[in-house]
Amino acid sequence: MASTIQVRVDDDLKAKSDALFKDLGTDTTTAIRMFLTQALAANGFPFEIKRADPNKALTEQEILDKLEKSREHAAQGMYRDVTG
Repeated sequence: MASTIQVRVDDDLKAKSDALFKDLGTDTTTAIRMFLTQALAANGFPFEIKRADPNKALTEQEILDKLEKSREHAAQGMYRDVTG
């Protein structure tokens, strides 16, 4: 048996997350399912939850800029393989 979860989110948040997960090779439904699976495995949130230091917090644009720079570096072969 399968259950349905309905969540209301801002249209912009949904569009951005749909695009992100598509870029990662999955979809939002699968990402949510992965989150729930990891939460059960961790017996809590699968990541640290804490208040951001307003003096150190990055804006959304700063995060997107860093992500773009990271992708550019990866495309140029500028990365390290952590497995070996």
